[in-house]
Amino acid sequence: MPFLGAHESGAGGLHLAFDRLQRVGGEALQLFTRNQRQWNPHPLTADEISLFQAAWQQGGHLPVASHASYLINLASGKQELIDKSITALAAEIHRCEQLGIPFVVIHPGSHGGDGVEAGLVQFARALDLALDETGAGVMVLLETTAGQGTSLGSRFEELAFILEHSRYPQRLGVCVDTCHIFAAGYDIRTLSAYTQTMEEFDRLMGVGRIKFFHLNDSKQGLASRVDRHEHIGQGAIGLDGFRSLLNDPRFAGHPMTLETPKGDDLQEDRDNLLVLRRLIDKPAVASRIQL
Repeated sequence: MPFLGAHESGAGGLHLAFDRLQRVGGEALQLFTRNQRQWNPHPLTADEISLFQAAWQQGGHLPVASHASYLINLASGKQELIDKSITALAAEIHRCEQLGIPFVVIHPGSHGGDGVEAGLVQFARALDLALDETGAGVMVLLETTAGQGTSLGSRFEELAFILEHSRYPQRLGVCVDTCHIFAAGYDIRTLSAYTQTMEEFDRLMGVGRIKFFHLNDSKQGLASRVDRHEHIGQGAIGLDGFRSLLNDPRFAGHPMTLETPKGDDLQEDRDNLLVLRRLIDKPAVASRIQL
């Protein structure tokens, strides 16, 4: 079975993200190691690291990923922004090294009108510069995107280009966001559609590249190119799409976290996780998935 969880806040102390995850019954965690809207956050303190690792151990050392700052844009044509983004990503990787987090999820950025190919070349070059400055203990996961505006990563071919043109392909993986791939035009609503989408991914990159999932339904329809997350089963994807993914034996041990809307009491996370768990263990579905 996959490890189901959620993105939880580290407000008040990074270690408290584990408490919040425990409150909703999660088995996998995504978090921001620092405020995602700041370029120059304070370094981690020894106390922060110690409290985080103790809470992680107490929680059973479940799967954890960090999400890099939304400010980072390694595909920009503006050198000042590129330089700041490289520094920020290297700092994020370093924080993950200190905490012991194995994955950093990052958006492939926006070309800002320079064109897809130029943006991809720039992203791969800048990504390598950030990786030059860091150790090999943390894997950077390229997140699939919805394709809004001039953002990159909505087509599997674009992610494949980055993997092929990086000097560090062994340090790269992919995080698949269900809302994003659906909004980008990859249908997963039925078993046959899901199978076809995964076959396309496998052909271009190999499903072994997938290390993490974001489980989000979509407020908008197929190929809308609009990134709007909805609660599981209440959006345009529907329950069958998630049933196919959750029962795919290739991803039985993968971490999958919610990024759906929620309030302070986190009840929405509890509800969404319950919906997801009710979809697992459907032998008739799982046996029909084409490997």
